[in-house]
Amino acid sequence: MCGINGFNWTDENQIRAMNESTRCRGPDDAGFYVDEAVSLGHVRLSILDLSEKAHQPISNEDETLRMVYNGEIYNFQGLREALLKKGHLLKGNSDSEVVIHAYGEYGLDCLNQFNGMWAFCIYDKRKDILVLSRDQFGIKPLYYYIDD
Repeated sequence: MCGINGFNWTDENQIRAMNESTRCRGPDDAGFYVDEAVSLGHVRLSILDLSEKAHQPISNEDETLRMVYNGEIYNFQGLREALLKKGHLLKGNSDSEVVIHAYGEYGLDCLNQFNGMWAFCIYDKRKDILVLSRDQFGIKPLYYYIDD
């Protein structure tokens, strides 16, 4: 299973430290994304797409969406084909890439199309929002904290 981390401010040292503290959840790869609004981190246990193309945080084609993700979308192959027909450029064969492109295509309605278990955070730079989601049964945990 992977580990996802993040917060809504800029602190590269802190996101690196969070990745390091969750390293046991994903020993195969690690990555982070930091800009003026967010810091996202990911540690990866490679299962589906073992290539560098599935490195996270993952982005869409124009880099207006960034995501950290843990889970498995069982029906991602069919969703992938539909997204390709709509003109999306998918570089690899990961379900995480399908999730971010499905959000880009369908917005929050994409959640109704997923069959699986997941927890993710999408940073939508165009809307300046963070979207947090987990599967309906809570198989994949997602913890968050809000303070003034």
